[in-house]
Amino acid sequence: MQRKKVVTIQSKENRTLQEAFDQFVQSKRVMNISEETIKHYQAGYKYFVEFFGEERLCVEVDKESVFEYLAYIKETKPDISQKTVQTYIKGLRTILYYMMENEWIDEFKIALPRVEETIKETYTDYEVQQLIKRPDVKTCSFADIRNWTIVCYFLATGNRLGTVANIRIGDVNLQEGEIFIRKTKQKKQYILPISSALKAVLAEYLQYRKGEPSNFLFCSVYGEQLTKDTMGECIRHYNLSRGVAKTGIHLFRHTFAKNWIMNGGDIFRLQKVLGHSTLDMVKQYVNLYGSDLKRDYDNFSLLDSATENGRSKRITMKKG
Repeated sequence: MQRKKVVTIQSKENRTLQEAFDQFVQSKRVMNISEETIKHYQAGYKYFVEFFGEERLCVEVDKESVFEYLAYIKETKPDISQKTVQTYIKGLRTILYYMMENEWIDEFKIALPRVEETIKETYTDYEVQQLIKRPDVKTCSFADIRNWTIVCYFLATGNRLGTVANIRIGDVNLQEGEIFIRKTKQKKQYILPISSALKAVLAEYLQYRKGEPSNFLFCSVYGEQLTKDTMGECIRHYNLSRGVAKTGIHLFRHTFAKNWIMNGGDIFRLQKVLGHSTLDMVKQYVNLYGSDLKRDYDNFSLLDSATENGRSKRITMKKG
């Protein structure tokens, strides 16, 4: 006779945080959430239980616990940025809301701490010019050509590092001027149009890359896929070799977005190109680059438009 499997159902009163969090992670894996995102949740949870204790019960968590945790972060990690603190709380909020939905803890609102937005650093026009100078193919290595192509690709598309690392040769359709984007943060595939300049760069690169359609577009000298870490390190060395001290991969994305906005591109298309699920981040780009509104400002100023042949018209105020 087969024994029946005994399943123990944890009640609201005795479920520990660790047990609840393990189930949270399992649910995210079932929903096909990326391991990178899950690691983000695990890191945030680790900080919380460092303060609260992982063997504590779920029912012990309340609004005051989150406030005390926030104070704990600021006290023990004084050099941490406001944005990082907000990220910790945002991740914790997702975890705790999951527990609330399962009625393991009582419901309460978790507000995110406010963050003063700062201008996101980008590559300057001069730095971009240094980075996109075509290498001498007669003397340079394959790695030099590859790194130049990667930088041009980042600047021309604004794609994330994880997306670029997973593009295959067969995804590139130079005849139609488009690339099939398979790997995205939002797990949504789409067709990305590419500019004439990028088409020319990719066409030249593929002459040296060769390979099969199933091979990764950007590879090592041995033909293997470049991991995200390796690609980041390659670009760091490349930038420094071009006299550019900035080496951040994500700066290419910010630079692309800034250039798009400053050249009059609409935010709806920018949202699609960057792969954002909402307009929130795109609106941040618009707000953050306010200091660059001074460019060609005279052309749009009503006062400056009231000129004739370079001389100001006489402006009078009507009485009454």
